[in-house]
Amino acid sequence: MEHGYVGRFAPSPTGPLHFGSLIAALASNLWARAAGGRWLVRMEDLDPPREVPGAAEKILRTLAAYGFEWDGAVLYQSTRAEAYQDALTELRRAGLAFDCGCTRREIREAARARGLGAVYPGTCREGLPPGKAPRAVRVRAENGSVGFVDAVQGAFEQDLGREVGDFVVRRADGLFAYQLAVVVDDAEQGVTHVVRGADLLDSTPRQIHLQRGLGLSTPEYAHFPVAATPTGLKLSKATRAPALPEDDPVPWLVAAFSFLGQPSPPDAERLDLPGFWAWAREAWDPARIPRTRQVEAREDCP
Repeated sequence: MEHGYVGRFAPSPTGPLHFGSLIAALASNLWARAAGGRWLVRMEDLDPPREVPGAAEKILRTLAAYGFEWDGAVLYQSTRAEAYQDALTELRRAGLAFDCGCTRREIREAARARGLGAVYPGTCREGLPPGKAPRAVRVRAENGSVGFVDAVQGAFEQDLGREVGDFVVRRADGLFAYQLAVVVDDAEQGVTHVVRGADLLDSTPRQIHLQRGLGLSTPEYAHFPVAATPTGLKLSKATRAPALPEDDPVPWLVAAFSFLGQPSPPDAERLDLPGFWAWAREAWDPARIPRTRQVEAREDCP
């Protein structure tokens, strides 16, 4: 674990960066630099079926075109399978992980029959039922609150057992789940502060649960509001958010800065890229970030 502030930006190469991605990169970068800390880039290429060829390289090229500078080499999750397997072995050794032989349909039907909604009903937690073969691997989520104080959203807690249930850490297709990978990689990279969108707020108690099970430190968390479409959906590749242009970055950077509740720079139309970054680092104030989960982005995009 490194000393001092270590932040990170961790995009998935499922397409080019868009306005929502820019907000995440800008918030995490400015928060780290304001603390005199390091800022890392990690490529979360954990799900090959969803990845777009060449997207990782384009993401890095766009970040550079927008004036982002990261510390050290980019970490690719696709190179980390051995570390994730070691963590899974440790969870099994601690009695926290178990094989699950249920299909999604079986889980839905069993949960519905017991009035559990979308919560896993615990079918395989005491051993695979007769005739079932291992599919996914799950981690036990006992009843009891897991809470933390978010630097933007304030106090947040979740009863994992009742609200989430035993959750997947290795999928039925053999791929490791995001929840496990992010915990292992944050620890490996010495990340002390996680700054990301509020759409991941509900994932944080699961990650804290895994950190505790693996004997890892828990970072500080800050979840800023995500950019939303006029219909209330998260601005994302799935909602066809347009790719960031690389030839005129300053208006987009100013818009992202404004989205985060920060003041508009004087003479914004005359700012060049170095001028924006110099001004933004001086003006950055995390206390201005709206304490809400999402903000409509339509008027903030140039």
